[in-house]
Amino acid sequence: MNLRRKFRDLLAAPGLLLVPGAYDGLSARIIEEQGFQAIVAGGYAAAGSLLGQPDTGQSNMRDFADHYGRICSAVDIPVYADGDTGFGGVNNVRQTVKAFEKAGVAALFFTDQVFPSRCGYLPGKQVIPLEQMLAKVKAALDARTDEAMMICARTDVFALEGEDEAIRRCRAFMEAGADMAKPQGIDTPEGIGRVLRHVPGPFVATLSQAAGPNHLDAEQLEALGVHAATLPSLTLFAAARAVREVLGKIKQTRSVASVQDRLIALDDYYRVVRLDEQLAREESYDRDAASLTQKF
Repeated sequence: MNLRRKFRDLLAAPGLLLVPGAYDGLSARIIEEQGFQAIVAGGYAAAGSLLGQPDTGQSNMRDFADHYGRICSAVDIPVYADGDTGFGGVNNVRQTVKAFEKAGVAALFFTDQVFPSRCGYLPGKQVIPLEQMLAKVKAALDARTDEAMMICARTDVFALEGEDEAIRRCRAFMEAGADMAKPQGIDTPEGIGRVLRHVPGPFVATLSQAAGPNHLDAEQLEALGVHAATLPSLTLFAAARAVREVLGKIKQTRSVASVQDRLIALDDYYRVVRLDEQLAREESYDRDAASLTQKF
């Protein structure tokens, strides 16, 4: 099945879809190996893994398109990608949608923050006027060539002007034709309930480490009627802690043996990176070439 249509079907299916975040191709492979049905690839994790920096808008559209393309190529499940602000005005949004579509993403979202943006959980955000964002939504929809690719418009106005304005903007995004609308920061049961009542389309919750440790759990979100929940930075934080602890132990003991039990087994690693598939492909090509050579 087309992965873009699959993502739409997953959001429409009963129950809560859990969508872990990938920060590179290897983490994406591990998410798929563990049986998850979709991946989110966000700017927060990209800035951390690629640059070792916080997410304050310092990467460009081409950096993200290339990064997401590698993640999409690594797996056979849908990837939901962060389109930042669309990286500028309506013409930039058009370029973003075309580049992300070519990269293979199943869906993308972009925000109404001013450019450059910053992580939605950091202070100092500003948003553009609603009219400008609606123009960008129209540009995004016009730019895609595969209508199965979902376009989500996100607003970060909640932290600045409150819940009513966030819901108003989301309703306007849906009226403009967006497939989903996301009111970033509305994460209480009461707030989510209001959004579900007043904003059409799927509701995708965000369970980010950048928001702190207090999250609604999956059962609570499912009971509210939430369609999906992304965990955009969970694997990044898990990897960062694991690497730091292993290196700290090595520094202390100067012994690889002291950390062996904290490392993935070699056979498991080769299974994740699909070594057997690559070797089988090489052998197949070599056999075909040898057979062809014998004819000359």
